[in-house]
Amino acid sequence: MSTDSFAAAIGKGSSLYKPRLAEALRMGLIFGVVEGITPIIGWLIGQAASQFVKDWDHWIAFGLLLILGLHMIYNGLKTSEEKEEKTRRHGFFLLVVTAIATSIDALAVGIGLAFINVNILVAAAAIGLATMIMVTVGAMLGRVLGTLVGRRAEVLGGIVLMLVGAIILHEHLTA
Repeated sequence: MSTDSFAAAIGKGSSLYKPRLAEALRMGLIFGVVEGITPIIGWLIGQAASQFVKDWDHWIAFGLLLILGLHMIYNGLKTSEEKEEKTRRHGFFLLVVTAIATSIDALAVGIGLAFINVNILVAAAAIGLATMIMVTVGAMLGRVLGTLVGRRAEVLGGIVLMLVGAIILHEHLTA
């Protein structure tokens, strides 16, 4: 589950101006908390809404990631006069929306966990911690890629987000 968040973090990290470890940890914490909460929500929803979530989760994730990716590509393709300096920090709301988009599958996993004998709090904590670590590493890896790729880093990040959304959609439609 955390691989989607990892890929998104690479894109987000590449679009920042020299992100520091503190910013990468902040991103990791936001993604980790969201990814840890979504299986609990799914577990609480249980069987009653499982069919609805299972039928639409991939479309919701795809739509959100497509919009975020297109926005990043647009910002990356702005001409020099239009383009502002790279930001040093992503807004909280943008990170939460991205985290939700990449963790909708964890909601469905939580629904599945409701039917087996699993301590949901331990499972959610493990999922959240793994995501936090992967996003922190991904954001720092994005820093390196952003330096190597330069202005095209934000475009690359947007493409990565859209690809993650397309992969989520493809996996669910072909399953």
